[in-house]
Amino acid sequence: MAVFTEVSQDEATALLRALNLGELAELRGIQSGIENTNYFVTVRDVLGTREFVLTLFERLTAEQLPFYLYLMKHLAQHGIPVPDPAADRNGEILHTVCGKPAALVNKLEGKHELAPGPDHCAQVGAMLARMHLAGRDYGRRQPNLRGLAWWNETVPVVLPFVSAEQAALLRGELAFQNHVAATSAYAALPRGPVHADLFRDNVMFDGDRLTGFFDFYFAGVDTWLFDLAVCLNDWAIDLPTGVHHPERARAFVEAYASVRPLSAAERQLLPAMLRAGALRFWISRLWDFHLPREASLLNPHDPSHFERVLRERVRHPVSAAGL
Repeated sequence: MAVFTEVSQDEATALLRALNLGELAELRGIQSGIENTNYFVTVRDVLGTREFVLTLFERLTAEQLPFYLYLMKHLAQHGIPVPDPAADRNGEILHTVCGKPAALVNKLEGKHELAPGPDHCAQVGAMLARMHLAGRDYGRRQPNLRGLAWWNETVPVVLPFVSAEQAALLRGELAFQNHVAATSAYAALPRGPVHADLFRDNVMFDGDRLTGFFDFYFAGVDTWLFDLAVCLNDWAIDLPTGVHHPERARAFVEAYASVRPLSAAERQLLPAMLRAGALRFWISRLWDFHLPREASLLNPHDPSHFERVLRERVRHPVSAAGL
C-alpha cells in the first residue's frame, strides 16, 4: 500500500462524483504495504463525513481484478465484515483513476491489534472459518497467484541475492513443497477462496471486538489449510524470533475448528503448510527487497523475518495434535 501513482484532488473528486458519494474533504497517501497505491479519502455530504480507501492497482490487471472485488462484495453480502466496493450508477465496482484500474471501498472501524492475545486470535480464527464457508458458493475462480507455481518461477530470480546457506534452504524447501503438492493427502485438502495475507495489519479491532478483514488483493482459490497456516505464522509467533506461541496458536485453531472442523488430511499436513506459508513470504520479501519498484512512501519488508520463521518451522514442527 505504498504510493506509486500520485492522485490529484481533481482526479479523486471526479471519481466521487461518478460514484455519487459527496464532496472530497481530504486525500492522504497510505505508507504501509508495497503492492498498490492507496489513499485514505474523506468524503463530506449532508450526513457528515465518511472515510473510504482508494486503491490503484499497480500489478493486477483489469481482467484479474473482478475476482477480488466481487469476492469482497460476496463476503460482505454473506455477513463477513470486509470492505464493500462502491459501485457507479451502472453497478460497476472496477473504476479507472490516473489510467490505472481502481476501486473505492469503505474504511473499516477500529485499528490493528499488533500485540494480540489468545482472545484476539480466537476471534480471527472463528471469522476466518466463517469466511471460508461463506466463499464456498462464490462463482468466480482464480488461482492463488503467489502459490507454488510462482515460487518455482521466482526462487531462481532471487538466488543471486542470497548466501550459499540461504540458497540451499530455499532450494531444499521448494523441493519439499513440490513433493508435498504431489501427494494424495494434499489432493484431499478442502479448497476455496482464501485471503492468503491475513496478517495482524490486515485485521481491525474496535477495542477487543473484531471489526473486519481487509486487503484481499492476494486472494485466490487455494487450500483453506494454507490460509490458516499463513495466519498462524503471524498471529501465533513471537515476531522478533519467529518462535511458535502455543497458547495463541491453540486459541486460533480451536476457534477455527469450532466453526469448520479440520479434516484428517489437514491435520496431517499442518506442519508442511506452516513451512509453505513461511516460504511464500520469504520469497516475496526477497523479491520486493532486492528488485524494488520506484514509489513514494515505499518501505520493503525485511526478508530475514520469514527466513527465521521457516527455520523455526523446519526445526520445530507443530502438529495439530500438539497445539
